[in-house]
Amino acid sequence: AVVSTQSTGESAGTVCAVGNAVTHLKVGDRVAVEPGYPCSVCEVCLGGRYNLCPEMKFCATPPVDGSLCQYYCHKAAFCFRLPDHVSLEEGALLEPLSVAVHACQRGKLKFGQKVLVCGAGPIGLVNMMVAKAGGASVTITDISQSRLAKAKELGADATFHVTSRDSRVTADQIVEISGFSDLTIECTGVEASIGTGLWATKPGGSYVQVGYGKAEVNFPIVAVGIREIDIYGIFRYANCYPKALALVASGAVNVKSLVTHRFPLREAVKAFELTKAGTGIKVVIDCDQ
Repeated sequence: AVVSTQSTGESAGTVCAVGNAVTHLKVGDRVAVEPGYPCSVCEVCLGGRYNLCPEMKFCATPPVDGSLCQYYCHKAAFCFRLPDHVSLEEGALLEPLSVAVHACQRGKLKFGQKVLVCGAGPIGLVNMMVAKAGGASVTITDISQSRLAKAKELGADATFHVTSRDSRVTADQIVEISGFSDLTIECTGVEASIGTGLWATKPGGSYVQVGYGKAEVNFPIVAVGIREIDIYGIFRYANCYPKALALVASGAVNVKSLVTHRFPLREAVKAFELTKAGTGIKVVIDCDQ
């Protein structure tokens, strides 16, 4: 399908043309664009985990170009029609929301659990929102008071301002306030935060690594082993866009509040400069302007 887009690797737009074999979309449909498409024939694809396909073509991941253009051609199977009441901005935000859906699924989130989210950036916030929608009580951490204030505004049950570089000290402080977590979702990739998340997870609990920083880090492997903490990695998502769309369409998750700045395509450089400076949460570029 050829789509007139909004935003970059996290995209939504209006269908302008479709191929002869496309039956589920028509010109004029508004769609969210899942930015990657796999080979669909290898072992991992056939097993349903197409996000791990070695031949994955993922938008804005070199050498594949992004969708920061007025018209973008994409596999129709990875374009999802939006209900009338869901905006294009919300459609674009299904991408990070799908990361959170995948993380919560990997961690086997259950109703009533205590969840610790490490990091209150955009990905940490959507993980908090999905966990809350799944019936969890969520504590979220960050080194930024302003990010924690935003997390509280969006529904965090408790926030924790990280000031120590000692992961065990930080974990003990968090546990004293909120208790051990049933599930920890680490969204920073920072070594100290990884250690904190593992120490703050209850014996027999689950830990999901969402954020990535250094290729190799030190972490308390003995504590993980003797406390039987299950560690899960995630890479993007698979089969999560329909679930993310359902969360938004039902009102269970409000992603509109994550958009803090908007720019027309001609001011895309300003949008990237603002994002690089760490200002705002989500920045939308309207490619029709």
